[in-house]
Amino acid sequence: MATALETLQQTFGYSSFREGQAEIIDAVMAGQRTLGIMPTGGGKSLTYQIPALMLDGITVVISPLLSLMKNQVDELHEAGVPAVTLNSTQNDEEYRAAMNSLLNEEAKLLYLAPERLGSEGTYALLNRLPISLVVIDEVHVLSQWGNDFRPSYLNAVGLINNLESAPRVMALTATATERVQADLEAMLHIQHTVRTSVVRDNLTIRIEKGLNKRSKEDFITKYIREHRDESGIVYAPTRKIVEALTETLTAAGINAVGYHAGMPDQARAQAQDDFIYDRRDVVVATNAFGMGINKSNVRFVIHYGIPGSVEAYYQEIGRAGRDGLPSEAILLYAAADLQTQRFFIDNSDNQTPEYQNLQKMKLQEMANYGATQMCLQRYITRYFGEDTPDCGRCTNCLDNRDAVDITTDAQKVLSHVVRMAKSRGGENGFGKTLTAETLRGKLPDKFQWTNLDQLPTFGLLQGTARVHIMSLIDYLIAEGYLRVTGQYAGLTVSPEGVSVLKGERQVKRRQDVRSIDDRVKAGSPSTRDDLDEAQRAVFEALRTWRLELARVTEIPPFIIFNDRTLVELAKQQPRNNAELMAVPGIGDAKAERYGKEVLAVIAKATETE
Repeated sequence: MATALETLQQTFGYSSFREGQAEIIDAVMAGQRTLGIMPTGGGKSLTYQIPALMLDGITVVISPLLSLMKNQVDELHEAGVPAVTLNSTQNDEEYRAAMNSLLNEEAKLLYLAPERLGSEGTYALLNRLPISLVVIDEVHVLSQWGNDFRPSYLNAVGLINNLESAPRVMALTATATERVQADLEAMLHIQHTVRTSVVRDNLTIRIEKGLNKRSKEDFITKYIREHRDESGIVYAPTRKIVEALTETLTAAGINAVGYHAGMPDQARAQAQDDFIYDRRDVVVATNAFGMGINKSNVRFVIHYGIPGSVEAYYQEIGRAGRDGLPSEAILLYAAADLQTQRFFIDNSDNQTPEYQNLQKMKLQEMANYGATQMCLQRYITRYFGEDTPDCGRCTNCLDNRDAVDITTDAQKVLSHVVRMAKSRGGENGFGKTLTAETLRGKLPDKFQWTNLDQLPTFGLLQGTARVHIMSLIDYLIAEGYLRVTGQYAGLTVSPEGVSVLKGERQVKRRQDVRSIDDRVKAGSPSTRDDLDEAQRAVFEALRTWRLELARVTEIPPFIIFNDRTLVELAKQQPRNNAELMAVPGIGDAKAERYGKEVLAVIAKATETE
């Protein structure tokens, strides 16, 4: 039997494992119930695909979305690995073919949705098969503390535990706080956990603050023009914004398509396919898009508004640069956008008050992230229980603007919070919305009973816009001068905040007065930045060949070869099959299938007159 490393080299064309991959594979092969926590783009799929090829029998992968399963199956077919899926979109012929390949033990991997696993017929089939390994992908949805909790996944755990073949069990996720990790370990009886760094060295993280609706649209339009012919996702919080922004971009000559849950199924499927097959460069979407997208050549992810949690944000920006090439994640942050997310939480269906309070805590953490001046990558790694050095490339690390002294305004906020808390007996204070309203001299009718308008600090920031006060409060929370405590997220002053009140400490904050053009050009890495002119010509020739082949074969371009492999081909310019096989990402099956054509494209692109 080939070793794990030999399987990696021969089938997938890589010479070495990434961090954590070998450890997960070794644990699974030793029969341990294993949890793998690795960032998106960190190579999670290989940690079960390689054991699947090494073990006798079939590996079953429980995956949340049909589109993700289809991508995975297509990629495995391209690598010469027999894999199938059973799902509701298959016709009778496709379903029978998949069934036969399983019963004849021709397929090595079977992809299923958790709901499909629970159907009586499918479960009976599984108990007829020699299943050696079951993989639960996106396992964070099992935990109520995780992002996107799905009760339907809980049923899958019992079914897996009761399979007659008693298979090995493996669970994978990109997003798990320490609390979620502990929850998953207990629920799944995990024996070995592998957690790798959440840092994505190829991803530059940026926040652009203080933009209104018009300036956000201006920024997005100009940014995409700077990145013409590169794939990107723009996340918008509502369907209305998706439709309006898609129309704006299309009118500006940008090859964009919209996607949201309110569209007809066929229109959504067409939009997703157009993006995956590189027929459209940009998709503007709500968070309904992306979990099932395995597209490796997404170069940028822009958030028009703030997501509901750090987990959701990290998962969504993780869709950029999965191939390891330079990519960018940009959050257009405005404190006013938080109101949209609060509306979603308050109007969510079938959620307990405890769950809603948890979501509000997560939203506040995201607000803190938007307001902080510490390294953005470090803020995220700390959230997930890891501390790392400053990244040196995010907007905060590169920010050399002068900080403005805002101590007086900070003292007004902190003093008001103290007096508000005392007015209710020294308990936790009121929430930040009421704090902001009363600072600007307004007391909502439903809070008349509080008599907060009698406080000497009432109206201290009268004349200041509500959005600016909310932004200031978020900044004081993010920097540790204020704390959010209790079930109702009341504000209290921290010891550091007390020092500010006593005049022992100054509070400074950077102000942003840059133009949209300056903001657009602040980062903007490019896939081809490290290629010289001759290499770039080869890269573009290979991209054209790949796109034409994708149209003929109906295989997404990134599945044929990802951009990272094309970059390496452009740099190394192999002249024969032996040199071709030395390029990362080219295994035996792809070399046999595409080798002659690739060598011919390179030879033609490097011809000299």
